[in-house]
Amino acid sequence: MSAAAPACVLRSACELGEGPVWRAADKAVWFVDIKGLRIHRYEAETGAAFSWQAPAQPGFIAPVEGGGWIAGLKTGLHRFDPASGRFELMATVEDASLGNRLNDGFVDARGRLWFGSMHDGETDLTGALYRLDDRGLRRMDDGYCITNGPAVSPDGRTLYHTDTLKRVLYAFDLAPDGGLSNKRVFAQIEEGAGYPDGPAVDAEGCVWTGLFAGWGARRYSPKGEQIGFVRLPVANVTKIAFGGPDLKTVYATTAWKGLSPAEREAQPLAGGLFRFDLDTPGLPQHDVRHA
Repeated sequence: MSAAAPACVLRSACELGEGPVWRAADKAVWFVDIKGLRIHRYEAETGAAFSWQAPAQPGFIAPVEGGGWIAGLKTGLHRFDPASGRFELMATVEDASLGNRLNDGFVDARGRLWFGSMHDGETDLTGALYRLDDRGLRRMDDGYCITNGPAVSPDGRTLYHTDTLKRVLYAFDLAPDGGLSNKRVFAQIEEGAGYPDGPAVDAEGCVWTGLFAGWGARRYSPKGEQIGFVRLPVANVTKIAFGGPDLKTVYATTAWKGLSPAEREAQPLAGGLFRFDLDTPGLPQHDVRHA
């Protein structure tokens, strides 16, 4: 693996940037600032940037077949229309008494939306993994404090999901009907190396994870062996997305959440959107088919 040095392409100053999505039709990267209550769009060719105010903390956005987006907010799943800036509630996922919010999502090749919930105070094991498809919304796994992901292997047979506070990336067998089985540890991040955040899978089936407090993104083989690392000039790297015409341009979201004033001064680009190039492409972004 070879990678060019990461460069900051947008000083978005996100408190908690997350969930980058490459939208080929727009030639743009979409991402959220969870704590800043913003949805951002960065146009790769022109450098133009736009943003929208969200009515609650946005954990992820996902494109919908036929147009528009689904936004996973603290208050539930919403339809988001960039043209008007409007958010329309689709479904309340969990009871507000849990103190949870939605966090990170993924669309598989069959158009199913996968996403997680997490405890907003980052203390209780109230988070869960969900699937939305033509059969409705279903809870697939639980017992998490902070969920991240998921992501799916190129052959569609393995789903990866992250328990951030335990520093564990799990793998599941994924059935054609969306069923999950055989949950197992795929990779364990060693103490002191940061916390695994959002995962992504490349065309060779290797799993990438952003490292919060880990100064970069790691690459793991399909067997769970670390085989690569790209260092960024900021500590909190949350997630990557593959973009560009050949899906070899990588965009990484970052955050300044949790940094001290001195650390923020030392990391002036924290919260920005970064870009670097790889020689291995990623997988295409899919649209939600059942919204």
